[in-house]
Amino acid sequence: MKKYFVIGNPIKHSLSPKIHNYWIGKNNLKAVYKKKKLEKRDLEKFLLDFKKNKIEGANVTIPFKKIIIPYLDKLSLEAERTQSVNTIILSNNELIGYNTDIAGFTFAIKKLNFDIENKRIFILGAGGVAPSIIFALKKLNVSEIILSNRTIQKAENLKAQFDNLKIINWGELPEFDVIINATSLGLNDEFINLDFSKVGSGKLFYDVIYNPKKTNFLKSGNKNGNIIENGQSMFIYQTLEAFKIWHGVKP
Repeated sequence: MKKYFVIGNPIKHSLSPKIHNYWIGKNNLKAVYKKKKLEKRDLEKFLLDFKKNKIEGANVTIPFKKIIIPYLDKLSLEAERTQSVNTIILSNNELIGYNTDIAGFTFAIKKLNFDIENKRIFILGAGGVAPSIIFALKKLNVSEIILSNRTIQKAENLKAQFDNLKIINWGELPEFDVIINATSLGLNDEFINLDFSKVGSGKLFYDVIYNPKKTNFLKSGNKNGNIIENGQSMFIYQTLEAFKIWHGVKP
């Protein structure tokens, strides 16, 4: 029985096992997928089990998408460019890190009835999935990307990584067409301390969080007559890409 995991902290909210095990069953594969809560100190041991062929593949979620990179042998082009890994496979005794968040976000945005080209984008958060979203947005030809993070240094690090990224202080609210919550604020019913009452209507409020389905951030956008979308489609599409990498099958 081949073993696959999603690792992170927190991990309780993850629905990855539900969808992966469903597809595993549909494709008659001898495999099982579980979630595993780890501390940073546990990463090395977890990856040693990979090398011992005890684990076939893993997904990586917050806060390990960047932290895990030094433990890997190779990165895909997208993972290298974004310095963010969410999928790992062992190939020829080498641990290879992939980034399927880029494809997941791109497919999810294209699925929406919202033309994102030449739009001004405001991103909240500079960790985890933020580099993947920036990478995808640049490919989608948006006009401007503005970013704000509670720790300003993390935002500045991303500015060094990506050209033409505008950084503003946390708490500021610029003009935007699309606002993306790329933080974990909302997983546990938290509020984002920004006043959205005067941003107008017809804008897109996008939250990478998919569980709960409607965070307080999305409720704020909806209340003011804006389009809202959670991260469910992105989650499904990035999961599909990971499944293809591991099993060579498109579910």
